Parts: sequence; structure tokens; C-alpha cells
Amino acid sequence: MDILFSLFISMAMFTFGIIGILIKRNALIVFMCVELMLNAANLLFVAFAAHWGNETGLIWVFFVLVVAAAEAAVGLAIIINMFRSKQVVDVDQYNLLRG
Repeated sequence: MDILFSLFISMAMFTFGIIGILIKRNALIVFMCVELMLNAANLLFVAFAAHWGNETGLIWVFFVLVVAAAEAAVGLAIIINMFRSKQVVDVDQYNLLRG
């Protein structure tokens, strides 16, 4: 597989993630777009590791997956608590963190 193909696929995935974060207001969709951006970075790490024959990119993928798993656990817990408090997951309706 060519490195440019992986680069363009990763760039497209990351762009779709950014567009989803900027356009959508549903907390679950925003959460999935962040995960899509992390997976785009993982794809790029794997592609460059395979291209250069170096395992460092694969180690970074492992660390990104660990961070994504922790983010998924904490993020889903926050989204569930948001839904339990107001019965909606629209991020525009939440100002709980304002001082």
C-alpha cells in the first residue's frame, strides 16, 4: 500500500472528524468525531511505521488507543450524566461548567 494513499485516507478521516465537531451539536456525534480523529492519527502512525520499517509508530498507536479507551470511559460517563440531568444530549443546552 502506498504511503500517499494512507496519507489521503487519514487526512479525509481527520477532516470528517473536524467537520463533525464543528457542525453537529449532539454530544454523542461529537464524541464519535473525536474518536474518528484519533483513529485517523493511528492510521497515519501505522502507515509511516510500515513505510520506514520502524516499530516506534506502532508503540504510539498503542498509547493513543490507551488514551482513547480512557477518554471513551470518561466521556461516555459524562454524556450519560448529562442525559440523566436534562434528558437531552445537545451540547448547546449545557452551561454547567460556567462559573
